[in-house]
Amino acid sequence: MTVMEFTTGAVSKPYSKLFAAFFSGLLATTVGLYLGQYVPDAVRLPLWILEIGMIFMMMFVRKRKAVGYMLMYGFMFVSGITLYTAIGYYVSLLGAGLVLQAFAVTTVSFGAIAVYAMVSKRDFSFLGSFLFVGLIALIVLQLFSVFFPVSSMTAQIYSGLGILIFVGYTLFDFSRLTVHGFGNEDIPMIVVSIYLDFVNLFLYILQFIGIGSKN
Repeated sequence: MTVMEFTTGAVSKPYSKLFAAFFSGLLATTVGLYLGQYVPDAVRLPLWILEIGMIFMMMFVRKRKAVGYMLMYGFMFVSGITLYTAIGYYVSLLGAGLVLQAFAVTTVSFGAIAVYAMVSKRDFSFLGSFLFVGLIALIVLQLFSVFFPVSSMTAQIYSGLGILIFVGYTLFDFSRLTVHGFGNEDIPMIVVSIYLDFVNLFLYILQFIGIGSKN
């Protein structure tokens, strides 16, 4: 899910700094994921609300690089804690082996899409409006399913749509990096954006497999 906003006139592409920040941020997520097992369930909703708040805070302090990095690492750490519940659920449902396979599929797919976008240098910005409408539809369907039970087929179609949307967002975000460039001050926001692409793609793949396993 893209939350990127580029600095006006940015033409540089400091990929080494971007990917260093991304992978170090994933370490923070891993630590959060490990510690998530010790966090009471009552705290998880406030932490999820905190995640959303931190994203908005990053948008406002985007030009203050030091604050941006602090919020980025904080966000990814808290995200790891809140992810523990979902990962734990799918491990109990599918087994650790299948969850690891889903993670491998997500990693390979995400990497292949990113490489394609950067190597082809095609501009996929035209996807933005379609992806945004699709994301709103996902949110509405998710809220609808909370109050009105849906069939397993409908749920699987929903998770398949989620996979397609976040494949599209991955392509869209990496295309913007390649075509428009970005500055050093943009890196924390970009890292969070592509992290959300990766995590949501992973969760929708797990959801798709999980629904299939119940059938």
